[in-house]
Amino acid sequence: MRIAFFATCLADTLFPEAAKATVRLLERLGHEVVFPFEQTCCGQMHINTGYQEQALPLVKRYAATFDRYEVIVVPSGSCAGSIRHQHSMVAAKYGDAGLASRSADVAARTYELSELLIDVLKVEDVGAFYPHRVTYHPTCHSLRMTRVGDKPLRLLRQVRGLELVELPDAEQCCGFGGTFALKNAETSAAMLADKMTNVVSTGAEVCTAGDTSCLMHINGGLSRSSAGVRTVHLAEILASTESS
Repeated sequence: MRIAFFATCLADTLFPEAAKATVRLLERLGHEVVFPFEQTCCGQMHINTGYQEQALPLVKRYAATFDRYEVIVVPSGSCAGSIRHQHSMVAAKYGDAGLASRSADVAARTYELSELLIDVLKVEDVGAFYPHRVTYHPTCHSLRMTRVGDKPLRLLRQVRGLELVELPDAEQCCGFGGTFALKNAETSAAMLADKMTNVVSTGAEVCTAGDTSCLMHINGGLSRSSAGVRTVHLAEILASTESS
C-alpha cells in the first residue's frame, strides 16, 4: 500500500525519532511511505486558541497537499483529531463549501498510527521486540477526539519481550493541553504531578503514548524529579526489533 506521511510540527522540530520510526515500521511491513514536502502544520494550535480564521491557510495547505493520496498516516492522535474534527469546520466558516467538502474528504482518509495498523492494514503483531517494562498513557485527544480506544494496547500486547503494566487512573489528563500548560501553569503542574505519581507507581522503565506533546510534558516532569522513567513514542516501540 502507498501511504502518505504527515509528520507533525513536534516530530519535525523536536522528536524526529518518532517520525523516522513510523516510516521504518511501515516499510518493514511492506508498504511504500511517501513524504510530501509541501506539508506544514495542521493548524490545531491556532484553532484551539481562538485563531480559527488564521488557521484557514493551513487547512487549505493540508487539503491541497494530501488530496491525491488514498491513505494518510499521522503519528499523533491530537493532530489526527484536529484534521478530522476541525478542518472542515474552519473551511466552512471562513472558506467555502468546496473547500469544506474537500477537507472532509481528505480528513476521512487520515488515520492515527494505531488506527492505520489495526483498521486499515489489519495487523496487530508488527514483529516488534522491546524487552522493557512499559506503561501506556492514553492521551486525551486520542481517547476523546480520534477515539482510538484500545488499539495501542492491542499492539503493545503483541510486542515480544515487552511487559505491559496498567497505569492507574490512565484516562486522567497529564495537564499539557497545548497552551493550557502555559495559561494555567499551576493547575497543569498539579495534574502532571498526579500523572507522574501514577507512572512511577507502576515500576515501569518506559511510559509510552501516541502523542509526542503529552510525552514531552510528562518527560519534563519525570526528568526534573529524577524518577528513572523515560518516555518513548508508540511508533518507536513498534519499530524496534531484536536487530535494532
